[in-house]
Amino acid sequence: MRQRYLFAGCLVLGAAFTTSLAELQAQSRHTPPPTAQTDKKQTASTPGSQQQQNEGARIFEQNCSRCHTAPDGFSPRISGTIVRHMRIRASLSQHDEQELLRFFNP
Repeated sequence: MRQRYLFAGCLVLGAAFTTSLAELQAQSRHTPPPTAQTDKKQTASTPGSQQQQNEGARIFEQNCSRCHTAPDGFSPRISGTIVRHMRIRASLSQHDEQELLRFFNP
């Protein structure tokens, strides 16, 4: 009897997580890609941070852009959760995760 409740609880949590993730992905698809103006703003920063931005952009283009548009409008907390989840699904390294977080939250 107790196992049945445990299984039902896990099933409900899994469904809620899947629904939340689907909503986040739908929001990211409706976000317009960055314009040249936002790229100019990023290049105005220091060379070290520009290199980190370029590294994060490169990782995003190689791994994420197949399914997702450029991320805009996510808070650092939400983007951190998304990157951790997708790190597992896309088999990204710890370094890639850190660079993506820097790219999403300059």
